[in-house]
Amino acid sequence: MDAAVDVFSRLGFHAASMDEISEVAGISKPMLYAYLGSKEELFATCIRREATRMMEAISGGIEPDQTPDVQLWSGLRAFFGFVGENRASWQVLHRQASTQGGPFAIELTDMRGRAVALVAALLAQSTKAAPSTQLEAESLAAALVGAGESLADWWLDHPDEPAGVVAARLMNLVWMGFGDLVDGNIWHPPSRRPGAQ
Repeated sequence: MDAAVDVFSRLGFHAASMDEISEVAGISKPMLYAYLGSKEELFATCIRREATRMMEAISGGIEPDQTPDVQLWSGLRAFFGFVGENRASWQVLHRQASTQGGPFAIELTDMRGRAVALVAALLAQSTKAAPSTQLEAESLAAALVGAGESLADWWLDHPDEPAGVVAARLMNLVWMGFGDLVDGNIWHPPSRRPGAQ
């Protein structure tokens, strides 16, 4: 599996070959097929495994006995720590899986769903006034997960940035809003005057 993640991350799904994966793994190609199935099955298994590893890292990094901001910060640090230490995993999870579609998109959607559920649960536990519904918590969580994915993808092209700095940037962006939500402060759009555009 490690060899497959390495090859898929470097070459992409289409250019990767079972010959290359078996060579990197140090096993014969028939053994690779016997244990892990077709290239499509192997790629889907890689996505599932790396998504599980990432979610375990994030869940394990959250400090549930801390204040909401520290919980979010520890979760972001765990996420960016995982991406930084496992860049090949992130390549497979985000860049490769998102461009392939089909059954791989289902795996990616499942991973995002787990991430959104985790963040939504944190938000629901920590806020006084909002989110007032599960749907609202999920929408805010989806926004944070999307921002995290985009920033991690950007980070792949800027690897000299330290993980803590990248995590702090996202924390500063989102906590200014989430912090107010935790305190029960909600922004409302300005009232429109009659005839205003």
